[in-house]
Amino acid sequence: MDKWIKTKNNTKLNLSDIPVLKIEELRDGIIELNHRPIGFFGKNWGFGLTRLFVILADDENGDLYVSSAMFSAEQKSYESLTQIIPAFHIFEREFYEQFGIEPLNHPWLKPVRQNQDEYKFFEMQGEEVHQVAVGPIHAGVIEPGHFRFMCNGETVYHLEIMLGYQHRGVEELMVKSPSNQLAESICGDSVIAYNTAYSNIMEILKGIEISNKAQLIRKAALEMERMAIHIGDLGAISGDIAYLMGASVFGATRTLVINSMLEFSGSRFGRGLITVGGVNYDFTPEKRNHVLETLSKVIKDVERMTNTMVKNSTVMSRLEKTGTVSEERAKEAGLVGMAAKASGVDLDSRFDFPDKWMEKLEFTKRGFKATGDVNARFKLRYKEILQSYSMIKKIFAKLAEYENEPLFVDTNMNLEKDAFAISIVEGWRGEVVHIALTDDSGNLSHYKIKDPSFNNWYGLALAVRNNGVSDFPLCNKSFDLSYAGNDL
Repeated sequence: MDKWIKTKNNTKLNLSDIPVLKIEELRDGIIELNHRPIGFFGKNWGFGLTRLFVILADDENGDLYVSSAMFSAEQKSYESLTQIIPAFHIFEREFYEQFGIEPLNHPWLKPVRQNQDEYKFFEMQGEEVHQVAVGPIHAGVIEPGHFRFMCNGETVYHLEIMLGYQHRGVEELMVKSPSNQLAESICGDSVIAYNTAYSNIMEILKGIEISNKAQLIRKAALEMERMAIHIGDLGAISGDIAYLMGASVFGATRTLVINSMLEFSGSRFGRGLITVGGVNYDFTPEKRNHVLETLSKVIKDVERMTNTMVKNSTVMSRLEKTGTVSEERAKEAGLVGMAAKASGVDLDSRFDFPDKWMEKLEFTKRGFKATGDVNARFKLRYKEILQSYSMIKKIFAKLAEYENEPLFVDTNMNLEKDAFAISIVEGWRGEVVHIALTDDSGNLSHYKIKDPSFNNWYGLALAVRNNGVSDFPLCNKSFDLSYAGNDL
């Protein structure tokens, strides 16, 4: 029997075609294939059985490999993969937490979300060693998370991040009451990315192909979301180094982008724009011209402010060599998106798992000098803002060819039975992964979500090692990870 079935992004598989192996066979197959994990989750299969699904990404060739293993009620352990492929560390911890099947010899088998009772923090001994605890309740409106620093003087030796305070039950709710409104509420700063992934999944399972017009509008909105959040993060980083001019300029400039989304869709964050079957609002020629005029001013302001900052020696002394994660560590830990690219691991699902428009519009990856520090994460945002603006201009020009196409198509059909669907969308943080399974009646039976923050929180812990404890806010802002995206 073949150990894997190979597929592509935004495709459907028959559940019966996915191999079911013994866990030892699957483990050997994972090690042999040696591709990056994007899915590793369990499902109650009835009769005391637990089925483990694994999805590996061959980013170089744009392929996805899917397989599974079945655990009986008596099987409560297997030999951990993390010892050999460290990127599995968080996936195995989540699987153990949810199903009680232990990855033996896992080096860091801590809870992922269910961690408020008797959580054992890492401890260090020494006369000058002390702990600094921050959260879970923070000043302002940010969500709950606890940070425990082990310090020697002002130097951070280790940071442990404890999340899981929001028990929202999102994945279960997606099975019971799936909707675009729920999808866009999962992670409030990634409305377009999440709603696109959910809509892709439902369209795959319904056998729907949306219009070219709707595809391009979604694509433009995703890049506008990327621009807006990246600009806001440039302002947040500026604020954390007390460069108030940058904080003010970037803050006002971000507002121009989200107000353009408001004029187009009725929501600054694009809520209500995307629906299964297409989109609810049109980018008319008049609206496109107005948005381009606004974004042209945005780009000029962002370029001027960024260039002013990088020429300032005081600014650069705070950004350079602060919060560095090496390429080797980033790859080992399984970082994705912004955090990975800034360290030299060039992952971007827009290009690695492209749709038809990436080739038609001649979008290509751009090189980036990755140094792995706050400076790299700052400059990468700037580069991606410019890239998104360039993409939006091409998308808007292409939209003119499809003025007469419908915004949405009929969706009044049932989901495919016994199906397995995958959608990967490159949000501004990195890959947003949605996976759905249906049963023999054509109902959703399982829905799995992976936010890029799931991969990247450990990267923040690595970044602050050997930095001053006062550097943490700056490192934190340079990653800008999501509590909600983790606490599903």
